[in-house]
Amino acid sequence: MTTIATICARGGSKGVPRKNVLPILGKPLIAYTIEQARTCPLIDRVFVSTEDEEIAEVARQAGAEVPFPRPAELATDSAAKIPVIQHLVDGVTRLGVDVSTIVDLDPTSPLREVADIEACLRLLDENTDVVITGYEAEKNPYFNMVEQQPDGYYKLVKAHDGALVTRQTAPKVYAMNASIYVWHRHTLSKGLWEGRARLHVMPRERSIDIDSPIDLKLVEFLMQEKREAR
Repeated sequence: MTTIATICARGGSKGVPRKNVLPILGKPLIAYTIEQARTCPLIDRVFVSTEDEEIAEVARQAGAEVPFPRPAELATDSAAKIPVIQHLVDGVTRLGVDVSTIVDLDPTSPLREVADIEACLRLLDENTDVVITGYEAEKNPYFNMVEQQPDGYYKLVKAHDGALVTRQTAPKVYAMNASIYVWHRHTLSKGLWEGRARLHVMPRERSIDIDSPIDLKLVEFLMQEKREAR
């Protein structure tokens, strides 16, 4: 029974071109996630799914396995992530890996810590189908998020029985940060919302996903600040 890390990294990013191999503080972005996975004592093997040979080579140099290329139809802007993970898991299973648990780590969320990965793995039990990660949202649908109604006017996204005068008194809600997902092999087909999900809460400063140039600058700043604090 093997716990594997899957890291999905395509070459066609538009918001930040070639972001998975861009150097951050002298190291390719994807290398940070690979190192976290390899450092985690609960992960047995680390696999990368990519259609891009440069990403594949950088991943191998960082210590990950890239057993086969990702098909072109799974490397488009519109391709969903779960089928990509499923393709990778099915492929390594055919190669003889007895996969029991899948930990998917997004390479564009390098500020997570190994402790976050371990916490997610420990949350996955026989009564849980998937573990996700997120942070307490700055905006709350019970208090300060609105949506347009059929009549053209706006109301709060979610109604609450009592009068809420501050966001702190509203029920807590969380924004997913897409940093870590964990499944049993037999629950991967349920995706995120067809099964029983648990949440590992991460602080905002470890939840930045690089999707734009400003995200990249924030990540570099926080990494440099953390390095100088050591």
